[in-house]
Amino acid sequence: MTHFLYLVRHGQADPHDGPLSETGQQQARLTGQRLKDVPFSAVYHGPLPRAAQTASLIAGCLPGVPVTTCDLAGDYLPSVPDPDGLPPHFARFLAGFSAAQRAAGPKLAAAALERFARADGRPNDSYELIVTHNLLIGWLVSQTLNAPPWRWMGLNQMNCAITILAYLPGLPASLVSFNDAGHLPPGLRWTGFPPAARPASG
Repeated sequence: MTHFLYLVRHGQADPHDGPLSETGQQQARLTGQRLKDVPFSAVYHGPLPRAAQTASLIAGCLPGVPVTTCDLAGDYLPSVPDPDGLPPHFARFLAGFSAAQRAAGPKLAAAALERFARADGRPNDSYELIVTHNLLIGWLVSQTLNAPPWRWMGLNQMNCAITILAYLPGLPASLVSFNDAGHLPPGLRWTGFPPAARPASG
């Protein structure tokens, strides 16, 4: 049957690499309320504090669902495309990563695809949740759509928005929903999204 993979970007952090802000905590709690009726078998989150905190607050609405720290759900560079073929903005973004990050990230991304992006052969539908970061969500979505290897760049997520992918044996993966933040009020909705793309009232 179908395996549904839910992807949630962590809540807003303050500072960016620090713990969740009050806004981020509110976003996570509301996301938990939104997801409370989904029959998840597991929740995975990256090791950084903002992802771990977000997962913990969401899991407060998912009693009995195991929550696991997973390096594959971390914040890393998922691929290293040739910068000569990229728009200049994306090439500059890639240049900010170290040689070690360029070596390690694609291996983690390949392992994440192998682990999470698959039908599992169960007789009933199954559901997993990954609380992660913008780059990995963009990567998994781009792979679902069979997009060019660099196209995870520019697929931006709002904090605590929900993306759902579906995997059914014998069929291509499906994008069920992308960047859904309908559970967040406007004042909490647009954080983590490029400022130029936010509505004036956001």
